Amino acid sequence: MANDIQPVAQNKKAYHDYFVLEEYEAGIELFGTEVKSIRQGKLNLKDSWCNIVNGEIFANNMHISPYEQGNIFNRDPLRVKRLLMHKKEISRLYGTVKQEGLALIPLSVYFVKGRAKMKVGLCKGKKLYDKRETAARKDAARNIERAIKNR
Repeated sequence: MANDIQPVAQNKKAYHDYFVLEEYEAGIELFGTEVKSIRQGKLNLKDSWCNIVNGEIFANNMHISPYEQGNIFNRDPLRVKRLLMHKKEISRLYGTVKQEGLALIPLSVYFVKGRAKMKVGLCKGKKLYDKRETAARKDAARNIERAIKNR
């Protein structure tokens, strides 16, 4: 079952800038040349974010480079992509985001059985001291691993 998942892109900056509270899987509404470009790994999630408008969820600022052989069929690389989720999930997310001031951030894009999927995280922003604490924790763990390896 795990062999069916083909990872394409990760948003490492999201894990640095946000606490990920919950994760959701959503399909992505794409055109043919965009799918081909994603299969080549020409995708950037770095500054992307999601919003909910009229009961639909959209991914903004997700850059998919134009497909080289696509010519006239290529779309705008930064166009807004609609995500496919159940209506109940979207309405629950909308309520949570509005009440608690959280953000919806794309975490990764991957293929499952040939279909492009996006992992969307319900995230809370980190303060500067949180980022420092996380970096210090990782550094300490790295030093411990290095010490164990050298013994």
